[in-house]
Amino acid sequence: MRDELEEDSRPAWAQRLRSERTARGWSQSDAVRALRAHAAEPLPSDNTLLRNWKRWEAGSSEPDLFYKTLIAKTYGTVTAAFFPRQGGAHVEADLLADSGLETLEILSRIRASDVSAAMLDALHITADRLCCEYPYAPPYQLYVEGKAWLRRLTSLMDRRLTLAQHKEVLSLAGLVALLVGCVEYDLGLRREAESTRKAALALGEEAGDAAVVGWAHEMRAWYALTQSDYRGALAAAEIGVAKAPGQSVAVQLAAQQAKAWARIGDRRQVETALDRGRSLLESLPYPEDTDHHFVVDPSKFDFYAMDCYRLAREDQLAEIYAHEVIRSSTDPDGTERKPMRNAEARLTLGVVSARRGEIEEAVANGRQALSGDRRSLPSLLMCSRELGQLLQEQYPKHPEALAFLDELRVLSTPAGFR
Repeated sequence: MRDELEEDSRPAWAQRLRSERTARGWSQSDAVRALRAHAAEPLPSDNTLLRNWKRWEAGSSEPDLFYKTLIAKTYGTVTAAFFPRQGGAHVEADLLADSGLETLEILSRIRASDVSAAMLDALHITADRLCCEYPYAPPYQLYVEGKAWLRRLTSLMDRRLTLAQHKEVLSLAGLVALLVGCVEYDLGLRREAESTRKAALALGEEAGDAAVVGWAHEMRAWYALTQSDYRGALAAAEIGVAKAPGQSVAVQLAAQQAKAWARIGDRRQVETALDRGRSLLESLPYPEDTDHHFVVDPSKFDFYAMDCYRLAREDQLAEIYAHEVIRSSTDPDGTERKPMRNAEARLTLGVVSARRGEIEEAVANGRQALSGDRRSLPSLLMCSRELGQLLQEQYPKHPEALAFLDELRVLSTPAGFR
């Protein structure tokens, strides 16, 4: 399938239109019927829709926004993931430099008795920059820098601030604390990560910032999920949704619920949770910055679905979504913008290959997933153990499988987190 996709000259959305249809075992007529079933208003005749569908799959005609949204709904994803925007702005420059303030200038203003609006704007930019660097920055570097900025933010509380400024600084400190907590957990510092998460939650509650509060509960769900506490993940996600309804974080909370239900084995609840998240994400405006760690970008929905399809043993769909994750997370020059997502996609491809009996390809994908410099070890181990268990059960004496299992055991030790 990979070679076919690489040689296909059609637009990526046209390729996906066909591959998702065939993965479901649908004819083009079946796809048209499914499209009609998901429509909230009358559509043209079947013959007209079928002609349109054939043109869409051929890539000779692109659907308009109405049909793009309907196609995404039919396939259980969101419009901007299926039909990604072309030529969109990508944050590549250092956001702190863009603010017009150098670090020394920011620090000098922090030491001043008057905290200006420009100072707070610059701090917003700094916090956003750190959150945008999460997917690729060396974790220890991000950890040290995040804690340093957190100290500088909290030192502002000793200054004379207006009520609005006080809340703003609390929210910023809560955001940076969330980031630090994520990196601590990536590094295997569980106790520190939970303490930081609780501190972020308290800051968000004091500031009245529902987004910070929601993400603090999302982190608790993530911690529980990677520790195989699936009921705990569901409970944390439920609280988070109640605290931040209708916000971007609620999409990720629904995804964590779907992942937990997938591991429990309840397919109906998986689909319900995914559809709830998909519907909310579809209703939200397109994010200004898709690199921000605490923003759910449309392409991330494919990442959620990939995990669930892998666990449900829907191998064709899992493979399609894994390739979509890699494509959307990799620049044209081959640079991985989101290496942690790509690692889990490689593990998904490894699981699919192992189930097909392709042991060498399964191990190759697994090793590629483990080789990245930027990784979240708890999440990586959770997914890699699925591949390891499969290899152990199906290929207990195969040299390649045994060697990969040894690598996994090393990764699971405290030394693996360094």
